[in-house]
Amino acid sequence: MITAVRNAMRLPDLRKKILVTLGILAIYRAAAAVPVPGVNSQVLDQLFSQNALLGFLNLMSGGALENFSVMAMGVYPYITATIILQLLIPIIPSLKALSQEGDQGRQKMNQITILMTIPLALLQAFGQATILQRAGALPGFGFGGGAMLSSLTILISLVAGTMFAMWLGQLITEQGIGNGISLIIFGGIVSQLPSNIGQLLETRQYLTLVLFILVTVITMLVIVIVLEGQRRILVQYGKRVRVMRGNRLMQTGGQSTYIPLRVNTAGMIPIIFAQSLLLFPGTIASYFQNVEGVIGSIATFFATTFNPGSTVYWILYFFLVIGFTYFYTDVIFREQNLAENLQKQGGFVPGIRPGKRTEDYLNAVMSRITLVGAIFLGGIAILPWLVSLVTGGDLTSNTQLLISSSGLLIVVGVVLDTMKQLEAQLLMRHYEGFIR
Repeated sequence: MITAVRNAMRLPDLRKKILVTLGILAIYRAAAAVPVPGVNSQVLDQLFSQNALLGFLNLMSGGALENFSVMAMGVYPYITATIILQLLIPIIPSLKALSQEGDQGRQKMNQITILMTIPLALLQAFGQATILQRAGALPGFGFGGGAMLSSLTILISLVAGTMFAMWLGQLITEQGIGNGISLIIFGGIVSQLPSNIGQLLETRQYLTLVLFILVTVITMLVIVIVLEGQRRILVQYGKRVRVMRGNRLMQTGGQSTYIPLRVNTAGMIPIIFAQSLLLFPGTIASYFQNVEGVIGSIATFFATTFNPGSTVYWILYFFLVIGFTYFYTDVIFREQNLAENLQKQGGFVPGIRPGKRTEDYLNAVMSRITLVGAIFLGGIAILPWLVSLVTGGDLTSNTQLLISSSGLLIVVGVVLDTMKQLEAQLLMRHYEGFIR
């Protein structure tokens, strides 16, 4: 791999792409250090040690939410808009037709996603600012009295930060080595690693550090195995006989290939769905805990149950991840219409009749292998809880691992995709690739 990196840096065009990518990531990290005016940093630090929702949003922002910078939301609104649009494609016929129009359709879909991102970013900015304002970390926010101008400035700054992060991600995709949005998140997650290690060394928790490194290495190994795991379905294309010039006949087709069905088709989307759904009731209930009577009691019950310090929370988390994995995989798989496309191209699975029988067979195979991916994602999701059972750590402090399990899944996935893209560039020039 070291030799491959050296060869990549020797190529002028590939070296330029790598340097452009590193430069854009440096610009993003510099912008992430610019805080929104009026933030109380001491209250903010205390709030992050107690609020799991903010810890999750901080992960998606690449660590920029910790100091409530202009990049506090990162590219999370764009990711949310992308997920919503993917779920709407099978439901709305016009969107489905648009997604099948090739490059022009993809460009229009990207424009729709960007337009959806703006209101979602504004809504998320208002929610985050409200949470911090009620906790005392952002006293200047509010639409009463003379705070109107400062509040609008905060919201516009946060939305502009998200759009700027999206633009940087697109620059990496077009001018760099690709996967721009993923690399933006990747850079933020990795940037938190030195501070986490330094914190453990400062408190002399050497045994805990060794345990975390061991867990991280094992988790990365399992993630690589599952992410690269696939079930190959053999596909045969029938021979076609066509008349050529004169009386000569020529056979075409007849080749064999395979359809790779991935064990983990859904990526980390089910984890995002499940965590967002679980944190929402507890966050809403926390606003009504001080109310007297039945409402206050119900709010206290929900705030306690849907709290990361509760065992019930992690059990529900595990099963929700499994459920969302099946749901999202089914949506994506049905959108591909593999059985119909095979029949149109003259392909068939040996021993399976084309059409409905092939569709049922592929769905059954996909359901079986998705079980492995679903249990894997569920285990990744509750890994902090499992580690805390061993170390006795505080589940509400977001310091169970050097890199959170969800973040580790992103890091490994982005590294694998980036290595494959660099490998393709090297193979075009007859160099050895990264992955063998």
